[in-house]
Amino acid sequence: MLPRAFTEEQAMFRDAYRKFLATEIVPQMEAWREAGIVDREAFRKAGEQGFLMVWPEEKFGGMGDPDFRFEQIIIEETAYARAGDWYNSLHSRLVGPYLTRFGSEEQCSRFLPPCISGESVLAIAMTEPDAGSDLAGMRSSAVEKEDHWLLNGSKTFISNGINADVVVVAAKTDPENNPHHMTLFLVERGMKGFERGRNLKKMGLKAQDTAELFFNDVAVPKANVLGEPGQGFIYLMKGLAEERLIGAVGYLSAAQLSWDITADYVKERKAFGKSLAAFQNTQFKLAEQRTQLDLAQVYVDQCVTAFNAGALTAVDAAKAKLVTSELQVATADLGVQLHGGHGYMDEYPISRQYTDAKISTIYAGSSEVMKIIISRDCLGENYSPFNARNF
Repeated sequence: MLPRAFTEEQAMFRDAYRKFLATEIVPQMEAWREAGIVDREAFRKAGEQGFLMVWPEEKFGGMGDPDFRFEQIIIEETAYARAGDWYNSLHSRLVGPYLTRFGSEEQCSRFLPPCISGESVLAIAMTEPDAGSDLAGMRSSAVEKEDHWLLNGSKTFISNGINADVVVVAAKTDPENNPHHMTLFLVERGMKGFERGRNLKKMGLKAQDTAELFFNDVAVPKANVLGEPGQGFIYLMKGLAEERLIGAVGYLSAAQLSWDITADYVKERKAFGKSLAAFQNTQFKLAEQRTQLDLAQVYVDQCVTAFNAGALTAVDAAKAKLVTSELQVATADLGVQLHGGHGYMDEYPISRQYTDAKISTIYAGSSEVMKIIISRDCLGENYSPFNARNF
């Protein structure tokens, strides 16, 4: 693989975070998977050591360094440690930036410090039983009153749904006249009418709590409206490039791990008197996959560079999300195949890699949605062809 561009400080950060995972997170993962939820103490310990929300200003308790490569390191090392179902980047980098992008100074002062320390856990609630990628199909709504908004509706498949202390909730605020007129609300644990349903049992990512949320006449103070009323849909769209970049880094890291696990296995496993790695089919399959992974890594690293420069487009992020999520599934599938019957056994790590992978092509916009976004761009009137020569 080609050299990657991390600073000396970031290399030290990676080493420190790797040690944190080894001592504080990895030994607990099996227990958390059995429980279906990560202990909140994981967030507090990460916060104590500076591994949550690195980017906010120092006055709020962060490092004040917005370089996405710090989060990239956290995502990669969490995946390599086989702890990907502790989805700390959802809290730190997917939801957290909504506060600084769209929130007031008062909201940042109130919410950021406990989120950085790990005392408060974040989630975002968009998906509903009848509305996934199509946000216009959302039914949750809020009506403005004198000093608050009255919120009603339900959400499903909400990651961190049980652990969350603050949930960014999207709801329609003029559903009859404009299906895209949405507002974002900061709903806090303990607000009357805010209830949590089941911690949903899933095919994979067992330690990640995923819940149903219900809002029954929740009186949300106007001080908890995030940004301007009616601008929620626009705000959500602005966050999609970063969300898909976060996903792409994670999907590719998981795929890299699946390849490593499989390569180690085929070197040791014997068949017909020689290792599986000695067979041409094994060599060709792993060489093909290795090449695709290396090419994807270069693209994702370039997306990180573009994001840091404020130049990552939603289309380029969609390409990264599409390719890496499909690679994660394909690499895990190949790993199971080369493991044979052992790959189907839960005691082998590749089995979990396989069951954890499938959701990646579905959430944060399915592969089909990514293809729609990309095709609208490359087949649109404003597309600049790669070959601009006219002959």
